Amino acid sequence: MSKGTLYIVSAPSGAGKSSLISALLEQNPTYAMKVSVSHTTRGMRPGEQDGVHYNFVSVDEFKALIEQASFLEWAEVFGNYYGTSRPWIEENLNNGIDVFLDIDWQGARQIREQMPEARSIFILPPSRPELERRLNARGQDSEEIIAKRMAEAVSEISHYNEYDYVIVNDDFDMAVMDMKAILRAERLKQDKQAEKHAVIINGLLADD
Repeated sequence: MSKGTLYIVSAPSGAGKSSLISALLEQNPTYAMKVSVSHTTRGMRPGEQDGVHYNFVSVDEFKALIEQASFLEWAEVFGNYYGTSRPWIEENLNNGIDVFLDIDWQGARQIREQMPEARSIFILPPSRPELERRLNARGQDSEEIIAKRMAEAVSEISHYNEYDYVIVNDDFDMAVMDMKAILRAERLKQDKQAEKHAVIINGLLADD
């Protein structure tokens, strides 16, 4: 069994990365793929489920996991801790499952330092006006918050050149196809094909 690939996926808020990942998994149920579920110390919000949206833990539990080097990356944001489980990701990769990690550029840097074999994808919106339109369409944030998110988006986008692949999410269906193409290309690489089809290759190369 060939090892799975860790895909780091980053994008500014409103670019549609979570929707793209969800659509990719829904449209390709035969692919061995999962989305990484982060640990957090923040409280559970209405509608959230432990182990589905986040793994909710106490601050003491989180700090104990830090001491055990159980996180590939972790950060404190507005007084709450967030982290990516190393054992969970390694277990799934070793079982041949591709894992998607939805994370910002800073977390992506930490991951790449520890797992240079990971592949990274950056999702871009087609334009600033379209990104602002999408943020307004949510109807959840004030003009002040949207202005802040737009400023954060520019900062996030400035790091696009640190990624292996870039997808412009203008046409959603095409963007999903682009993501699938990346997965297909990675699975067709020589080392993975050699491991997956060792019997076929050995038979083709065998002396008569």
